[in-house]
Amino acid sequence: MYLGDYITIDRQIGPFEFECESVSTGTQFTARIDEDKKDIFSDHSFADEHPRACRFLRPDGSLLRCTIHNDSPAQCKFYRCVVMRIMDREGTFLGTVTGTLHLHADDSRLRAIWEEAEKS
Repeated sequence: MYLGDYITIDRQIGPFEFECESVSTGTQFTARIDEDKKDIFSDHSFADEHPRACRFLRPDGSLLRCTIHNDSPAQCKFYRCVVMRIMDREGTFLGTVTGTLHLHADDSRLRAIWEEAEKS
């Protein structure tokens, strides 16, 4: 949520388009709000309530979503928020679930269980 310290908006160049800078690398980029997220981006209450949060982060139901996923800088694409660590009964680490609700695991049984749960 606090990647707002790493992305600055230099100026707005359209209703859903911004010239930005990735602070950690000094890289300039254009951020365009993803077409399917324009509605949630238009509500600025979350950004107003969380001034240190990334300006492009918005609530979508019970989830927080990046509204510039297609144009997000490398630091965002590589960031993996872990919301769950999965262990077996003996405490052996099997995998993680990220904030995007994707399973990251090599265990084939766990992957099969996850895929079956996603279908239901």
